[in-house]
Amino acid sequence: MKKLLVYTLLALASWFYWHEPKATWRGMPAAGEPLQTSTGLPQPFNHGEHTITPLAGYSIKAVVLSRQRYRYDATAELAPLDLALGWGPMSTAAVINELNISQSGRWYEYSWSGEEPLPTDQIAVHSANTHCLPATPAVRSQLLAVKRHEVVTLDGYLVEVTSPGAGNPWRSSLSRTDTRGGACEILWITAVQRAPR
Repeated sequence: MKKLLVYTLLALASWFYWHEPKATWRGMPAAGEPLQTSTGLPQPFNHGEHTITPLAGYSIKAVVLSRQRYRYDATAELAPLDLALGWGPMSTAAVINELNISQSGRWYEYSWSGEEPLPTDQIAVHSANTHCLPATPAVRSQLLAVKRHEVVTLDGYLVEVTSPGAGNPWRSSLSRTDTRGGACEILWITAVQRAPR
């Protein structure tokens, strides 16, 4: 009897851990495009052993489609979290609910069954995997508390990161229309706002 109770509790815990509730909101909570600017950028600066070179100012309001915590890869100390973000039509519940979204190995992937919920080119230009580099311990704590389906506003800089012995720099995309390797935004984040849905 005790074994049955333990197995039942484990099954329930697993269900709650892996079950992803559907999006339920109406409308488009992140309708605008990300804002990217090229003026007034800070000079390159050091962060531990890394050199951070700002490439563009960046501000984005988006729905968190998925989140992935990293602890053990080579960039985990600098970028402990990746957020798959959606804006415009990719912030609508009807579209999000038809997509299977996953992240691993610093990649973001999506798929669907049946008819596509949004033309593929629109999915690509209204969503992005964002490597999140917190500028301060307070920003880090805020980022690690972000949940799936929250609306977040992130402000900071798209950057290039160089590190001793690391080979090629880790360089952010500066376009919302690119895909595949090199298309991720690498964002040095100076401010976070969260709006749970």
